[in-house]
Parts: sequence; C-alpha cells; structure tokens
Amino acid sequence: MNLISRRSLAAWAGSLLLGISCVAHGADSFPSKPIRILVGYTAGGAVDAVARAVGLRMSTILGQPVIVENKPGAGTNIAVKTLATSPPDGYTLLLAANALAVNPSLFQPAPYDLDRDFTPISLVGRVPVVFTVREDSEIKTLAQLVAAAKARPGGITVATPGNGSTPHLAMELFQHTAGLSLRHVPYKGGAPALTDVLGGHVDVVAVNALEALPLAKAGRLRVLAVMSGERSAVLPGVPTVAESGYPGFEASVWYGFVAPAGLPKPVQARLHEAVQKAIESNEVRDLLATAGGVPLPGPTEQFDKLLKSDAARYGKLIREAHIQPD
Repeated sequence: MNLISRRSLAAWAGSLLLGISCVAHGADSFPSKPIRILVGYTAGGAVDAVARAVGLRMSTILGQPVIVENKPGAGTNIAVKTLATSPPDGYTLLLAANALAVNPSLFQPAPYDLDRDFTPISLVGRVPVVFTVREDSEIKTLAQLVAAAKARPGGITVATPGNGSTPHLAMELFQHTAGLSLRHVPYKGGAPALTDVLGGHVDVVAVNALEALPLAKAGRLRVLAVMSGERSAVLPGVPTVAESGYPGFEASVWYGFVAPAGLPKPVQARLHEAVQKAIESNEVRDLLATAGGVPLPGPTEQFDKLLKSDAARYGKLIREAHIQPD
C-alpha cells in the first residue's frame, strides 16, 4: 500500500466525525473559510486559466475566497499527493485533467489509487488537443511533419505540458498510429512548452487549444491539426488528424474537480452544486468556447465513470505502446 493510500485510510476515520458535524449543521454551514484549488501545472497554462475562472465564480457562489495554488512537477503527482494528504473537509480541491486517470499506469509503482484516494466532485469542460509549430517553421502541414519525422527518426522534437498529460499521450498515440519516432520533450505546463517552440528550441508542440489559440490568432503559431473528432468552430480551416489520413483518431483534454477520499456527502453535494453553477456562467463558457471547447455539466457519477473509463483506455495504450515517463 502506498503512502497516499495509507493516508487516505486514516482520513476516513477523521471524516466520520466531520460527516456527522456536516449532517448536524447542514451543507449550508460549508464553507466557513477560504477554499484552495491545487493545479498541477505552472501559472498561465490552460488548467490554471480554467481553475481561476471557475474559482472566481465559486467564490461568489459560496461566499468565501477561492485561492488557486500552482504545484507543478512530477507529471502532476506533486499536486495530487498534496491533495490526497490534505484533510477531507472540502477546503482543498484539485482541478485535474486526464493525467489523474493516466498516472497510475504511467508511473510504477502506482503513485495513488483512484478509487481509494479521491472523491470526485464534478466535470468542468473539454477542449481539443492540437499540433502546432512556429509560424515560420518549414513544417506547414501534418503530412509534412510525418514526412520529416520519417526522414529523420527521432530527429523531430515534440514538446508537451508534461509526462502523462493528454497532449503527451496524444503525441504517443499519433506516432504509434503513423509509424513515427518523435523525441518527446516534457515541460511543467503548456506555457513553457509554447515559449520554447516560439524560441526555436523544439520543433513542434502538442498542447490543448486553449493555450495555443491566442498565439495562433496573433500570427506566431501555425496549427497543423486538431485532434478532436470534428473540426473546431474557432479553427474551421484546420483539418482534424482523422481527416488527414488517420481515421478514428481523437484526443481531448477534460477538466474536473476532485477532493481527498472521505469527503462528507453534504460537502461533496455543496461543492458539486457550486461547480455546476460556475460552469453555467458566461465567463467560464466563453473561456472554453475560445478554444472550441464545451462545458460538461452533469452529476458526479458522470465524472466518476469517465475517470474509470479513461484509466482503462489509457492504461491499455501505455502497455501496448510501452510508454514510459521521460
């Protein structure tokens, strides 16, 4: 049993008293102090932007400050460990992305157990992943990227927001599908990865559209392909990977809130309600829409089901493609 799992078991005992208190006083007594949202990536990236937008609305809804704290590193495992070892009282949350479902398969021994160590709260939204290059790059299309990679196996560098991130796995899946050998360069978030592709230090960046679009619209980046199942409304002229010769290819980034294991049901329900109201706001919907993304309202069970299905799907990919953290 890993450290997080031992901590989670201990948390269950403490949460019993907390749960009794919450039932006695009702969910309306929560929160009574500021709430912290952990982000496993650097400030300025997409997860950070979504956390701040949703957190701002939640602060108004709940009547308490909501503070975003960035804890990048170790493929988001630093932030995840901080969450799992925090009291299960609702005052520490994590805005997670797909890496939460990926890392138990990517890192060995598994750094945590999804079922034992966390309480799902709510999905927030989804945005597509894109392949981009610097505007003046010699690579102008996805076909040219494939040709360059086949001409120089391992010679094309691809930056991603980090090990286990959806862009990382999307890149691995693409090179596995296309029969390529690309050199992965992981970063601690999308912002530094984009900075280095703009500086000419890496050839390509796989990142979610929320981070890439402002630079693309400013004429500094060229988007080669969108990895969603359909073309993006904000990038109508950019083909999908699927229609570029790889049918069925699809990769998107989802965002969702989780809390430590043992969170009392009334607090879970209160937080879920606040997130649902937040993603109905124009601010959050507009933020997602700027990248061709969509909000994902729905019950907690929907998020729990997604976590389990993604853990199985990505686990299979990691085993079959022999993906290891760099």
